[in-house]
Amino acid sequence: MRSVHYSSMEGSKKRELQLLLPTATFTYEPPGEFKPLVMTMEQSNSTEPTLDLSLSMSVVPPRMTPSNLEAAGSSLRSLQVLKKQVAEQVRLATLERAYAEHMKELTRRELELAEKEFTRARLVWERAREELEKVERMKMVATRRISSTCIEITCQACHQHFLP
Repeated sequence: MRSVHYSSMEGSKKRELQLLLPTATFTYEPPGEFKPLVMTMEQSNSTEPTLDLSLSMSVVPPRMTPSNLEAAGSSLRSLQVLKKQVAEQVRLATLERAYAEHMKELTRRELELAEKEFTRARLVWERAREELEKVERMKMVATRRISSTCIEITCQACHQHFLP
């Protein structure tokens, strides 16, 4: 069975694969000229399209048909539109970055001003606290003086008047 299978494979290797449409033929030019395999219609009617079966890796660029030209033009337009959109996005990103930098600078300045104001407020608070302590000390001294003076006053009515 192997020998039969092998011989049938050998025979298939010798055969040339041909794809034939009812009204189409293949034309092949020698490889020395590097032209792609082209399938043409044998009908005299020129309204039938020609079928170009050239591979994308061929050396010769594909023939440009009106539909190919339209597709290339539309892809060129879409590429230009895409480039414009990218440029606009870059411009907007640049503007947003500049705005963010500006806001960062303003925030830094406001923070510096707030820190200075906080330092001034702390100094004012410390001075006020010191003055309050000074006033309380003066009150204590005055209270002691008045108390000693009250002890010296013998009149009960006057004595009540000076008590704290």
